[in-house]
Amino acid sequence: MEYRRLGRTGRDVSVVGFGAWAIGGDWGSVEDAASLRALHAAADAGVTLFDTADVYGGGHSERLIGRFLRERGGETLFVATKMGRSVAQEVANYTPEAFRGWVDASRERLGMDRLDLVQLHCPPTALFYQPETFAALDDLVADRSIAAYGVSVEKVEEGLKAIEYPGVATVQIIVNIFRQRPAERFLAEAARRDVGVLARVPLASGLLTGRLTRETAFEPTDHRLYNRHGESFDRGETFAGVDFETGLAVVEELRALVPAGATMAQMALRWILMHEGVTTTIPGAKTPEQARANAAAADLPPLPPATMDRIAELYATRIRPLVHQRW
Repeated sequence: MEYRRLGRTGRDVSVVGFGAWAIGGDWGSVEDAASLRALHAAADAGVTLFDTADVYGGGHSERLIGRFLRERGGETLFVATKMGRSVAQEVANYTPEAFRGWVDASRERLGMDRLDLVQLHCPPTALFYQPETFAALDDLVADRSIAAYGVSVEKVEEGLKAIEYPGVATVQIIVNIFRQRPAERFLAEAARRDVGVLARVPLASGLLTGRLTRETAFEPTDHRLYNRHGESFDRGETFAGVDFETGLAVVEELRALVPAGATMAQMALRWILMHEGVTTTIPGAKTPEQARANAAAADLPPLPPATMDRIAELYATRIRPLVHQRW
């Protein structure tokens, strides 16, 4: 496992983290016992960053991670949680009082006196133009309720605006083979400002595992069934905004690029890590096998230039027209 410094947090974290959305909900059924085994398998493989949110399973994901932390017996792990999606998405609902309530609830569920990192969870774009919002987060750092704060964003422009605030330590943004605009417009500026970057949706909701087919059946509780067109939240969260059929077709062309002994998912994760401006990527895992396979992507050698060039070509011709200017 490789470790990189997470921007202004000053903490070194694993380049492959653990995204805990799936163990909370919205990805079909999952058993808590299997989720805990997956968390432990990740930590055993060198993963130190675990990303969750207060709304994943209505707090269930945070509770599971809190239990996991207790079971690890005081190891130095890093938990990034998120807040703000439990209310109507209006700027007026993002108040200092709300922040205090959300942070205290997360502290209780996670069993942490001080949260390592709290991220505003894809808030309304207008919020990024409200300095008082970030001043309220500074107050939470000052009183030691949180060690650092950041933002999770849908759009590159939101990320660029957020990092104008000196207290923003991290930005979480969708970066993957099917979402390359951040590499073009955002990563270098984040690095210049010493802002850590968490690359989320790294496998495009499973498309980039190469395991999905036209016959794949998704459960009713799986957002890959009910949010393909943005019915419940931003469309870009599901398959990175690429329509399912197009995604499957491009995946078929990617298969020839997978290094010997690796999986397509590992190649997709290694592609993200080729970008030095990314601190960590946070694939999800429901099983120990998935967690170990994700972590192993950090051990792959750099992808050869020919592979990077072919991926860039496929993006430019097949994917870019669909997503590039949207996010």
